[in-house]
Amino acid sequence: MGRYLLRRILISIPVLFGISIATYAFLNFAPGDPVTAMLNPQSMATLGPDWVDQRREALGLNDPVYVRYGKWLGQVAQGNLGYSYRDGQPVTHLIGERVWPTVKLMSMVVLLSIVIGIPLGVLAAIKQYSWIDYLSAVFGFGAVSVPSFFLALGLIYIFALKLQWLPVAGMNTVGQTPTFTDSLRHLVLPTIALGLAQAAPLIRYTRSSMLESIKQDYVQVARAKGLSERVVMLRHALRNVLIPLVTVIALDLPILFGGTVIVEQIFAWPGMGQLAITAVLGRDYPVIMGITLIGAAMIVACNLLADFIYALVDPRIKYS
Repeated sequence: MGRYLLRRILISIPVLFGISIATYAFLNFAPGDPVTAMLNPQSMATLGPDWVDQRREALGLNDPVYVRYGKWLGQVAQGNLGYSYRDGQPVTHLIGERVWPTVKLMSMVVLLSIVIGIPLGVLAAIKQYSWIDYLSAVFGFGAVSVPSFFLALGLIYIFALKLQWLPVAGMNTVGQTPTFTDSLRHLVLPTIALGLAQAAPLIRYTRSSMLESIKQDYVQVARAKGLSERVVMLRHALRNVLIPLVTVIALDLPILFGGTVIVEQIFAWPGMGQLAITAVLGRDYPVIMGITLIGAAMIVACNLLADFIYALVDPRIKYS
């Protein structure tokens, strides 16, 4: 297992290298300028073009693209993701402040999608063509069809503005000592806004996989042995369904990471999504590159975790 993980990590290095090249090229060939993005038109008229040229020279933006990329790659090799164009802070420091809130939100979203998706999918398969099955289908199609940002605005309007049950923004209430309960209340709305869309495909995949698993011979043999229906479903049928579900959850993580960008902005959640939007609007290339690289590394790590879970779920899987 250790050799397999080491081999996968070594394979991921050229993948991350290719992602960094593509991202850096797209950023630098896109229209716009980081220096002019920092200033409003009035400041531009006051400072003049000479100041802009001097600032570009100080930031190294007058160098060719391959020279800038080489300098950035050299800093990455030393564990430094560069410095922000806007305030000069280290990118590792900026991202370090925002990673935990995003990981916290994503973890709650994945947990909610599993809690809703898998049990509802199992029930829909066991009670095929019943009202539970039809209700799960309607819920799944509805959750996928409604955009997360629209659902987020609807949740804010109902639960924060009208009913005033839950807070609307941030991780903690301003002016109060942070507590676990208060933090959990702030997590509810963004978690629901993202989690329902993630639960919908899990419901359909679980249902279809369970229907296929129920028809297998080993399930019929388990019933013939006199085992209860609950044991047959949970210990025999569902156990073999978990492998494709692990794959679905792992492949949904990149989509979830992208979805947090908009939802974090709506709920003023101080995570990497809010930082990414600020960096894109300000054309802060080092911050954008750092977020892209960290996001790609997180996705690679999640895929490795999925491979590890395969071996736990199915003892027949061995990595040499």
